[in-house]
Amino acid sequence: MKKIDEYQGKKVLVMGFGISGINAAHLLVKLGANVTANDKATPKNNDIVDDLEADGIKVITGDNPISLANEGFDVVVKNPGIPYDNPLVAAFVKQGIPIITEAELGWQIFDGHLVSVTGSNGKTTTTTLTQLMIAENAKHQVKYAGNIGISFSKIAEDLGPDDTLVTELSSFQLLGAPTIHPHIAIITNIFSNHLDYHKTRENYINAKLNITRNQTKDDFLVINWDRDEWQKIAQRSQATVVPFSRLNKSHEGSYVEDGMIYWRGQEVMPTKDIRLIGPQNVENALAAIAAAKLSGVTNDAIKKVLTTFSGVRHRLQYVMGYQERLFYNDSKSTDIEATEVALQGFDRPVILLAGGLDRGYTFERLVPYFKKHVKAMIVFGECKDKMKDAGNQAGVPVIESENAITAVPEAWKLSEPGDVILLSPANASWDQFPSFEVRGDKFIEAVEELTGKKEQ
Repeated sequence: MKKIDEYQGKKVLVMGFGISGINAAHLLVKLGANVTANDKATPKNNDIVDDLEADGIKVITGDNPISLANEGFDVVVKNPGIPYDNPLVAAFVKQGIPIITEAELGWQIFDGHLVSVTGSNGKTTTTTLTQLMIAENAKHQVKYAGNIGISFSKIAEDLGPDDTLVTELSSFQLLGAPTIHPHIAIITNIFSNHLDYHKTRENYINAKLNITRNQTKDDFLVINWDRDEWQKIAQRSQATVVPFSRLNKSHEGSYVEDGMIYWRGQEVMPTKDIRLIGPQNVENALAAIAAAKLSGVTNDAIKKVLTTFSGVRHRLQYVMGYQERLFYNDSKSTDIEATEVALQGFDRPVILLAGGLDRGYTFERLVPYFKKHVKAMIVFGECKDKMKDAGNQAGVPVIESENAITAVPEAWKLSEPGDVILLSPANASWDQFPSFEVRGDKFIEAVEELTGKKEQ
């Protein structure tokens, strides 16, 4: 951990009691700040408040009182999910008070080698693969943190100048990380996500590009080269651009040719040996390979990881096989693009479980994928009628169910040996579950109850 005095004697407000907010509040006390912690909800677990107060932190819960804007805070550390049009946040913006996220705080105390990953899809898998690959050859600590569910600042506290940290960073986190400077930045892809928060696609792209804002020619931007738009986006960085591509050969980075992965013209391994399924995971592997090779990782280490790693929970996760059916949990597929790529990963008939929060769009884009890959559909949630319409257009049998849990036995009834039963909702979970993680966990529990087996 780097010693800094930036917060010594400063008055700091931490907004949000998530994992990152709680860790940030305790860290700021160590850094000499006078800390107030605020959450709009009242925690059900009183231990959270007790621990904060025991550290000398003033705690305010149950509201974001606008009066806090007049208490002379020097800095606000905001939970990334709190929008900037929140009245209290907007008041701080109007006053010109710095508003940062915990990722910025983590960067400020980090004293090692930083690799950061962002993108619309594939962030967590790419982050995990990159960390595993670098760790295979490392003589020092290699950890991961960030949007992957582990506090950046908490891990950064325990790392030294020779250690490496691979961080997954969301667009929300990057908006509040003005000085973050990874030596290697990865952009997996950019689709049109979170426009309810960012308002426009350009705002969303700009937030993602904060990952490379402070990079120089001595740093590296690893970026997906499979769309012209992403190639143009790369031109906005001052870093040395390193492309990765499943579709376009480029000797400047990692790419696929005739079923073989190459790094700058040298063979690495066949794509068929990657344990993760689907074209999207080939792309994730290519991104991780580029970062790993830039970090000095050997081909043998890369092969070991890619031939053994079976997936991140909720991200096209293999759950189990039972009576010649395969169950996959892809609850993280909260948009159409993610479900498109998930379906392309299977050469077996798929019984698709899909539906969720109605965000106002329809699903005609999925019709060709339904026709090619889907044997039957179980739909649920607010948008089940729209999902059903797309299934009907594809000529696929569609059954309605209450949710992702009740859909499991329905899918089993429709299945035959050789089929895949896939939860890939193409929608957010918030109409029925608090998060995609809870939805995926409940799906797995339903599969375990059906089969009498535990996930593999």
